[in-house]
Amino acid sequence: MINQYQKPARYALSKIELKMEVNERIKEMFEHRNPDKHILKFEPGLNEDVVRNISKNKNEPEWMLNFRLKAFEVYKQKPVPQWGADLSRLDTEKITYFAIPDAKHNSKSWDDVPEDIKNTFKRLGIPEAEQKYLAGVGGQYDSINIYHKLKQELEKKGIIFEDMDVALQKYPELVKEYFMTKCIPITLHKYVALHGAVWSGGTFIYVPENVKLEQPLQAYFRMNTESFGQFEHTLIIVEKNAEVSYIEGCSSPKYNSSSLHAGCVELYVKEGARLRYSSAENWSNNTYNLNTKRAIVEKNGTIEWITANLGSKVSMVYPCSILKGENARADHLSIGYAGKNQEQDIGAKVYHLAPNTTSIVKSKSISKDGGIARYRGLLHVNKNAVNSKSKVQCDALMLDNISKSDTIPVIEIKQDKSSIAHEATVGKISDEQIFYLMSRGLTEEQATQMIVNGFIEPIVKELPIEYALELNRLIELEIEGSLG
Repeated sequence: MINQYQKPARYALSKIELKMEVNERIKEMFEHRNPDKHILKFEPGLNEDVVRNISKNKNEPEWMLNFRLKAFEVYKQKPVPQWGADLSRLDTEKITYFAIPDAKHNSKSWDDVPEDIKNTFKRLGIPEAEQKYLAGVGGQYDSINIYHKLKQELEKKGIIFEDMDVALQKYPELVKEYFMTKCIPITLHKYVALHGAVWSGGTFIYVPENVKLEQPLQAYFRMNTESFGQFEHTLIIVEKNAEVSYIEGCSSPKYNSSSLHAGCVELYVKEGARLRYSSAENWSNNTYNLNTKRAIVEKNGTIEWITANLGSKVSMVYPCSILKGENARADHLSIGYAGKNQEQDIGAKVYHLAPNTTSIVKSKSISKDGGIARYRGLLHVNKNAVNSKSKVQCDALMLDNISKSDTIPVIEIKQDKSSIAHEATVGKISDEQIFYLMSRGLTEEQATQMIVNGFIEPIVKELPIEYALELNRLIELEIEGSLG
């Protein structure tokens, strides 16, 4: 683990003040929405003209337009996945695919951001976090980044931290080399192809050889528009012996109609490099979250995935590590929460392709009020991956008798000189545990919260402090007043 990135810079507040602040932020996050003010907003539905107009509006090079059109053809040919969560109610013809808010693109100062949008990001704590411990921040609102800034001393080291749209203009050859070529091909599945056709915004990071960032970079993606599709693209390249930590946050207000999030995350970890990718996806429960994330890790490289999946109507998210080089390593830590009318179909994929590669997968899930929490994973050990080691641990906790939890692991081992371990537990909070804690003076709700907090603690302690607090309090709010 990258200890210097763990729990970066706590706010100078008491625990009570911090809890009150997080409570208010969570309440605002779900209830607050801004008026629909755009300088450009496409009509719902998808066709070739929509794809062409997205590219034209961004003034993209011809090769990117051709790429988008090719992806659109693949999208039309690919079937809707039938093996996971139910996607039959997702009507992509009712989705708006491109909307530009009435705001300056990529402001370098929060003073240049419109007041209503700036207040949204203030509620999410982004400007304050930037001041306290971040090396750079990006903020996307619907289809474009409205704020993006990197500390000047890091620019002098050759670090690139840009909005993906800007990177395409400033570094076209670098983007062309890596964008959906080696890591995530457009033929992977239907919603990857859709992403390739209509992607907009996102993050581009390039860390030169031997450069190590001591502070994390962060981007936050906010959907404000009703029946909207957000398709940000994250592309990170960490060169030989370099290190970086990156944090992504996502959220949206609740509407009655469905929204779609189909982002893409491509990570390239070169020889001896190290990357920690942390994300907290907290979409409202009308959103289909179909995010695709992959990393290619070369010799002696390390990728760490720290992920929290909350909210959304349906989540299908399986971060994937391809251990391409000898001694490459992948650590996957994840937590998922499924409440009423929510389905979290999440997990991890690891491909051991080289000798002496190592992976650890730890997944925890909580389901309540009929929610469905499912771990779906793949562990593949290639015939050349001798002396590989992997441990997969899945733990599920159900808070009532009507929720569901499943574990669907797939393990493929092509040679016998490896060490593989898998364990899974599914259980409920026992009456004996509750009774014991109540005998010590706790209420039933307090006892339940204590057990749940202990259950998720191994994952939560790896999250950045503001997301850890938010996750803990979100689950507490779900439990409060729900028993008896």
